[in-house]
Amino acid sequence: MNRRAFLKRFFGGALTLLGLSGGTYYYARDIEPGLLSIQQETIKGTNIPQSFNDFTILQFSDTHIGFHYDLDQFEELTKQINQLKPDLIVFTGDLVDEPNQYSWDNRLTDLLGTLNAPYGKYWVYGNHDHGGYGTETIKKVMHSAGFNLLQNSHQAIEINQDRIILAGIDDVMLGRPDLTKTIENTNPELFTILLAHEPDFADITVQYPIEVQLSGHSHGGQVRLPFVGHLYTPIYAEKYVEGKYTFESSNLNLYVSRGIGTTRLPYRFLCKPEIHLFTLKS
Repeated sequence: MNRRAFLKRFFGGALTLLGLSGGTYYYARDIEPGLLSIQQETIKGTNIPQSFNDFTILQFSDTHIGFHYDLDQFEELTKQINQLKPDLIVFTGDLVDEPNQYSWDNRLTDLLGTLNAPYGKYWVYGNHDHGGYGTETIKKVMHSAGFNLLQNSHQAIEINQDRIILAGIDDVMLGRPDLTKTIENTNPELFTILLAHEPDFADITVQYPIEVQLSGHSHGGQVRLPFVGHLYTPIYAEKYVEGKYTFESSNLNLYVSRGIGTTRLPYRFLCKPEIHLFTLKS
């Protein structure tokens, strides 16, 4: 082990031990998971039509309702989203944590239905949506709430005869993603946004005429330590963990959301939950 690796592990271990103290435990379990951050990003593109100048897209992801995140908290989230008055809303997967154990009722559908966006609401499957036999149940809930599923498909968003393309793939882990099929018959010169739950799929996306990929899945690691960073991320979120990434080989911009809820462990530390509000600039 070299000196740098030793110091990283030493400080990481020390901070982990420190994190076991009562105050830090309380903060990570009961305080930070409720400290929602609103990340505002500007996306510029020469192929963004003038009609879409200042068009806003709200992304939320990974609510994991049922695991340390309840419907009262989700109701507050829907209010915060509506206050931002986005033109379009997208959800990038993992609605509830364990679909087969969740107590489904109409309240979740009703709350999703209160979200307002004049140019529509769209979503893609995450691995927890397919898992636990949730595929059809969650599809029905989202449809009843006015969300349009993008499962290896796309939708043209139109203003004054100008268009951009919103596309979405099936979940990488438990679905059958097919990006070629997803953007089949689209004009490659049109500004295209891809919804993909797993961020590491971007290594495939760069091979296609897509300008933006919006992802979640990583939770930003949930627990991040000074000098160490995140301790763990799931498969297909090991390379791209949070924030914005650019690629030398293409014009792709990848944005990875830390998401809303938690999974496996009910903690967040130095990794606040977030939603993204993107503003397009012609």
